[in-house]
Amino acid sequence: MTRRAFSLIELLVVIAIIALLLGVLLAALGAARDSARTIACMSGVRQMGLAWTMYANDFDDRAMPLAYFESPDIEPGEDLVYWFGSDGRFSGHVDRSRGFITPYLDAALGENSIYECPSQPWGSYTPQTATSELTTTYGYNGYGLCPPKTPGWGGQWGPIGDRPWRRLSDVLRPSTLLAFADTLLPVGASGRSTALLDPPELFDPWSGSWSRNDAPTTSFRHGGEATVAVAVDGSAAARGAENGWVVAPEFGVGSIGTHAGPYYVEIADGWR
Repeated sequence: MTRRAFSLIELLVVIAIIALLLGVLLAALGAARDSARTIACMSGVRQMGLAWTMYANDFDDRAMPLAYFESPDIEPGEDLVYWFGSDGRFSGHVDRSRGFITPYLDAALGENSIYECPSQPWGSYTPQTATSELTTTYGYNGYGLCPPKTPGWGGQWGPIGDRPWRRLSDVLRPSTLLAFADTLLPVGASGRSTALLDPPELFDPWSGSWSRNDAPTTSFRHGGEATVAVAVDGSAAARGAENGWVVAPEFGVGSIGTHAGPYYVEIADGWR
């Protein structure tokens, strides 16, 4: 008795079924990989939030500075000192030991460290420092928490230099106001890392009003739709844009919501 060979149609059907199953499997594996990265990222920012709270406990309940960038904190010719460490613009190397968060966070500045989001690994962006060394892919909400110590916006001549430097106990909605989140500057071919979590609106001290910020820095890099952030109370979560706006769709950069409050700035009498 001879066995009937497969017809061409039957063979094509089998190939199509196998291709379909492979597609489903690859999609499931991709989703599982993205989920694992999000979980790892969430663990990292939660540890950063805890370290940030420990800093406040040691410094009269005040939020950590984002940076020292002018006199009398630093002198001309000195490196800027950020929450993660010095930027190396004059010394030629990033110095993690000078970071405000360093004594409270047992982690190095390096690949696969707490400072680096697994969904934005080294090599996928341009580093933010003049030395092109790896620093961090997370941004700190200095705009809302320590305005006087936020470069670009605060300081002696900045528009929010006289806004209130927050104490943790003064925050009215600690589970909403963000401390750290995924960030990216949408510049160049792949974007540039930034240690600043900038809001979707900017404050004008002369008019007392808010205007749209065309360069917010929240990165929705998890699954192309979520940013991982830790709030003032230490709770970490993956958050969507919530009808916010994405200024650079090719980079997935924008903001949670379209207003500075309540996620980036707790707008109270001290701001208006």
